[in-house]
Amino acid sequence: MQVSLSWLTTHLDLSAYSTAQLSDLLTFAGIEVEGIQETGIASDKVVVAQIDSFVQHPNADKLSVCQVDDGSGTLRQIVCGAKNFKQGDKVPLALPGAVLPGGFTIKEGKLRDVISNGMMCSGKEIGLGEDTGGLLILDPSLPTGQPLKDILASDTVFDLEITPNRSDLLSHLGLARELSALTGLPLKGPRDHTAPTSTTRPAQENEVTLQAADACPYYTARIIKGIKVAPSPAWLKARLESIGLRPINNIVDITNYVLMEMGQPLHAFDLSKLQGGIVVRRAAEGEKILALDGTQPALLPEDLVIADSQRPIAIAGVMGGEETGVTDSTVNMLLESAYFTPSGVRRTSRRLGIHSDSSYRFERGCDPHQVQGASDLAVKLILEIAGGQVEETLAVAGAAPALVKDVTLDEARAHRLLGIPDLQTDEAHAILTKLGLTKTAGGSAQTVWTIPSYRLDLVRSVDLVEEIARVVGLDRVPSRFTAVMASGDSTDRQYDHVMQLRHALAHRGFNEAQTLRLISTAQISDSLGHPTPAAVSVALKNPLSEDLTTLRPSLIPGLLATAALNNRQGAPRLRFFESGRIFLRLPNGQTREEDRLAILLSGPVAPGSWHTREPKASDIFDLRGIVEALPGVTSLDIKPLADSPTFLLHSELKVGNRVLGWIAQLHPSRARQLDSRHPVYIVELLLSALRQGSTGPARFEDLPRFPSVTRDVAFELPADLPNTKVNAFFTGLKEPLLIKADLFDVFADPTGTKLPTDRKSVAWTLTYRAPDKTLETPEVDATHARILAALEKALPATIRR
Repeated sequence: MQVSLSWLTTHLDLSAYSTAQLSDLLTFAGIEVEGIQETGIASDKVVVAQIDSFVQHPNADKLSVCQVDDGSGTLRQIVCGAKNFKQGDKVPLALPGAVLPGGFTIKEGKLRDVISNGMMCSGKEIGLGEDTGGLLILDPSLPTGQPLKDILASDTVFDLEITPNRSDLLSHLGLARELSALTGLPLKGPRDHTAPTSTTRPAQENEVTLQAADACPYYTARIIKGIKVAPSPAWLKARLESIGLRPINNIVDITNYVLMEMGQPLHAFDLSKLQGGIVVRRAAEGEKILALDGTQPALLPEDLVIADSQRPIAIAGVMGGEETGVTDSTVNMLLESAYFTPSGVRRTSRRLGIHSDSSYRFERGCDPHQVQGASDLAVKLILEIAGGQVEETLAVAGAAPALVKDVTLDEARAHRLLGIPDLQTDEAHAILTKLGLTKTAGGSAQTVWTIPSYRLDLVRSVDLVEEIARVVGLDRVPSRFTAVMASGDSTDRQYDHVMQLRHALAHRGFNEAQTLRLISTAQISDSLGHPTPAAVSVALKNPLSEDLTTLRPSLIPGLLATAALNNRQGAPRLRFFESGRIFLRLPNGQTREEDRLAILLSGPVAPGSWHTREPKASDIFDLRGIVEALPGVTSLDIKPLADSPTFLLHSELKVGNRVLGWIAQLHPSRARQLDSRHPVYIVELLLSALRQGSTGPARFEDLPRFPSVTRDVAFELPADLPNTKVNAFFTGLKEPLLIKADLFDVFADPTGTKLPTDRKSVAWTLTYRAPDKTLETPEVDATHARILAALEKALPATIRR
């Protein structure tokens, strides 16, 4: 929100404070100052000058050579590119040495070989208004040679970030109240506009009807006839322009002024364009309205509209309608001032994508008890500026809801929380009083405070403690060392384990991805192959958009989306991992959360170089090797799962009896949808299972002291027998001399010439070693024979001897 310092000074005298002091004051009170802009003229070398004569530049068609009177008694030659002036006009002249906004310093120079002793300026060049395509033409009565800074007022504009709970600060009066409490300066006028200056009457049914009192509990309307719509006076234009608002006409400008002055949105309707009375109702399904911003959104029954007897004329709290807005031909008008519930305005504004100054304030919470005061202030200004005659009474439908309640302050707890030894109770109470609170009851232990209607954020005792701390300043809180060393717990160990995994993958060239926990059901179907995503996922009750409707049941959809983005950016190698939480729907309808680790691998095993221009592509064994190297993984067992239209080589990963997760290759058709030039391999692991294997200190074994002996064995198997069964056989042997078994060859003959088509031949290397001696050949032969006999007995294998 932009706040004008000159506007603020109409409420309190801030002349004793510099811009930097005010910025620090607001910052330490919890109001973030995002920027400060100085407007107006600071240099005394920008003066009023009169154009005496001008001729065409001899060397440029678009330039003029002007003789200008700057009040010194000698004409000054200026080269100018503007065309909107005439002889005798008075314009701003920046003399050599003048520093213009942005740090631009004016110097004497030549333009196309013609000397120019300064620069005649536009309004934008000297920080006054927008660029109009030419020079700023000044009032002809201004004295020549007088510095403009003595004539035109300067201003300082603060760009503030107001937290959502402080809706009372979304106005100049609200911020002035805050600064009054922080500085102790008195306000020049009332603290709020809750005291009405007009009389009210219940609105008749043909005037205002509330059909949705839950969304609009309070609505007021006032008719003003005989107004004259015209440009606003200079002071009103200056007020609005100082905070970046564009003046439109006096009626619209007055409603914007009241909005920025006291934080209550208003809307003006052209009375002649209304058909019947005002009806505050829900929209019909698909009903449309032409909004002031030119859009024509389709409304839903959850949207609140202001309507007449025929059609909607405004989106309540968001934006008015184009058809009934005030124009230059408006003579009679209806002024709306109302209170709309924040949740409804927020929902409609977000869904339609229409954001306005009114919706910004309504969705954060306006003060319903200033609704009438805002109408009274606007009517007063309209009568002064636009004339007309106003109805004597204000038509009211509904009543202002009471949104604040008395708060009891626990005095002892307040002092304990603040921790300021020299803070007296009287000082704390004085601070609350300066903030507009009133003490109504209580003693030394507890006091009861009445909250002003605009402070919707004060609901608990601790809120009052926070207010005292903000005003007193945290620099009065003494520093103390109260923290003690805490021993690590399970949460610390879990965090350390995840960091260990992340570092291990990062050291192997993987990049960490962080994706959203919210995905769409289409991603679940495309990435995980689930035909019914609702059966495995947890849906949101109020999704933010169509693409963010479901909590992710897996990390894989996010990694695949990341892979697609990188593929389309031309990344040759994909190495990604992500650790995070997933959300599962169980068959009994319950939900479960799990922490998982997912890894994606695609592309060459190494970057290309002069030595190997096209390295071989990674395969699923490379990814398996990455998994086996992770902390907590020892011997990895693989159990094949059924392939699907989404995955090939789909397998379950286990370490002993612990299920680690699953590994697979993405189906080529799905990989093509991701624009991948290489096969895509993915794995998803349970962090809890990885942690079970990483407990305890690392164990090391001595290097073997005695040589090993190897024997190769080839045997035939049914073609459909998975290799995992053979590997499980060798792993389960109780032979003490067998230390490992490795597959090194697989042969199959599709033609059936050398080997039946339903058979395959595999060759394994068996390695033997004794821990305490060098093996002799008879010992190895005996062990090898027992293993072969057991192999033929355990599997449908035929050993090739």
